[in-house]
Amino acid sequence: MSKTDIAWMSAVDLLSAYRARTLSPVQATQAVLDRLEKLNPVLNAFCLIDPAAALESARASEARWSKGQPLGLVDGVPVSVKDIIVTKGWPTLRGSRTVDPNQPWEEDGPAVARLREHGAVLFGKTTTPEFAAKAVTRSPLTGTTVNPWDTSRTPGGSSGGAGAAIASGIGPMALATDAGGSIRLPASFSGVFGHKPSGGRVPMYPPTPYGSLAGFGPMTRTVADAALMMSVISGFDPREWGILPPDGTQYHERLAADPKAWRIAWSPTLCGATVDPQVAALTEKAARAFAEMGATVETVAHVFDDPLPTLNKFQKGLTRFAFRTMGEAQFAVMDPDLVATIRASQDASVTDHLEAEMERAALGRRMVAFHQTYDLLLTPTVGVPPFSADLDRPEGAIGKSWYPFTFPFNLTRQPAASVPCGFTEEGLPVGLQIVGPPHNDLLVLQAAYAFEQARPWRDRKPAIAEQI
Repeated sequence: MSKTDIAWMSAVDLLSAYRARTLSPVQATQAVLDRLEKLNPVLNAFCLIDPAAALESARASEARWSKGQPLGLVDGVPVSVKDIIVTKGWPTLRGSRTVDPNQPWEEDGPAVARLREHGAVLFGKTTTPEFAAKAVTRSPLTGTTVNPWDTSRTPGGSSGGAGAAIASGIGPMALATDAGGSIRLPASFSGVFGHKPSGGRVPMYPPTPYGSLAGFGPMTRTVADAALMMSVISGFDPREWGILPPDGTQYHERLAADPKAWRIAWSPTLCGATVDPQVAALTEKAARAFAEMGATVETVAHVFDDPLPTLNKFQKGLTRFAFRTMGEAQFAVMDPDLVATIRASQDASVTDHLEAEMERAALGRRMVAFHQTYDLLLTPTVGVPPFSADLDRPEGAIGKSWYPFTFPFNLTRQPAASVPCGFTEEGLPVGLQIVGPPHNDLLVLQAAYAFEQARPWRDRKPAIAEQI
């Protein structure tokens, strides 16, 4: 088996090969590291690479497998971590020159700790915009990350490094974050699967600047791999006070489900969003695939009123608080757009923030009621294909959100995923978003798995990744 073949294997397939003794964790890790060395100079998907630590971890895993005693569910699987998530022994610079790398890095965040406990091979940290504050992946510290399907385009953000890595075969699993679409946007733009878990499903520590909007979750090339990671990273951690009660769900063991029982709402514009014609056609076709599987699919043009004013008020207060200690010395080395956002937050009002909380609660109640009728909601993940890597937003999007399909479900804390559903005439990936009722991550993963079985997406790979 060639190193290229190994690099494209899913985590589930790697584990089967370890079990059968036809492949070792050291071979798998070396294949990923070799691929990373060749592709990262082009993609700029990683800001930290630690081959020595990865191979040491892989050798320990190989010894356990040789004795038939794997440590956990992902023993020996190469996993990358977004550089927003605290990782023991590695600096977490958050894409910012304002973070001092010369300090003790002595703690793993909960999700990283769970991955280590299950034997994962951590090999590097993926790029992020500064403090994950943009929906593209460019920062003063690490520069611009590009899309492997077309390196003149953005992979989205803020987990763009993770999306570019997974799409290119640089590891089967990436741990990422999402506070407004930061898993789902790059999943759509990079042609991979990404799942934003329910609020409180995956413990977070330390708290992010985006508070309860944020969540940690998987980006993978298959739904089964994401479900496997969810089985590992969900559950109790005493550092997360808002964690949902652990229910012991082993997501990877319960993916099979009967779509005939589902009643699904398909909303092509959600709340009046503008959608590129190619994206509209591809996502409409994808939604209809559920009807072909036997589900009841109804078009619901308008799900709720535009919640962008609510998000803007809410984020303004969060920004004011998160960056309250920063001054001109830090601003001088920061992303100018982020600095402008921080300056604009200086007059944030407590009354406005609390008003946004009430509006958020009303939106949440709306969606709880909505899911009394519909099991699932389908939308485009993003209304546009990947755009130029030189831009922060699509042309013509100034003054409005260009990702209106994703951020509402950070406000409501519902589980939501993006599945690849086709390509534009230019060969650019498009994603379908699957949104589930509050706390029902399993249903979202089951729906994504059913779609993956009906419309497989793994065979097509970026040209750049096929050239090595």
